[in-house]
Amino acid sequence: MTSRDRIICSLVILLSLVYKSTCIRCYDCNSAINPACLDVNMYEDEIRSKLIPIVQCDTAALSSMESNFFCRKIVRTIFNSHRESEVRVTRGCGSKRDDRDCYHDNNTNLLGTVCQCFNDLCNSGDSVDPAAITFIFVAFVMLNSKILPTASAVGESPFRVPCTRCFVYNLLI
Repeated sequence: MTSRDRIICSLVILLSLVYKSTCIRCYDCNSAINPACLDVNMYEDEIRSKLIPIVQCDTAALSSMESNFFCRKIVRTIFNSHRESEVRVTRGCGSKRDDRDCYHDNNTNLLGTVCQCFNDLCNSGDSVDPAAITFIFVAFVMLNSKILPTASAVGESPFRVPCTRCFVYNLLI
């Protein structure tokens, strides 16, 4: 690995760690009060920022003693016997995590899904995890700079690292 490659990999790792450690911001709305909350992705950024409030979780949840905040999106279909069923979406900060990223919250009159995510404004809907982007970027850099050696002999692992200090890594392959 060249010094340039080491610097690039170090920067990518450092940036991904810094990103995870910053305070999280989330959309904060309820579609029962704000219809734009139903689908925030249908608006362009400039319009969305005017229609849907964004909160900084550490200042929004003053009553919570937790400091490990995340964003939450709750989608519920409420079944009414006297009128049409209604879909409601609630977005905001959370402080008590569940073991699952998404889970169902169902009962007789309610069908719901609760999802939690851990990046800025991730409760807008489907989004790409920065860790996945980092992994793809590092893999791309490694493949393009030929950090990963190719197999030189039949039966040899293409991922075997050709160095004496990498003995433990080579045993794991």
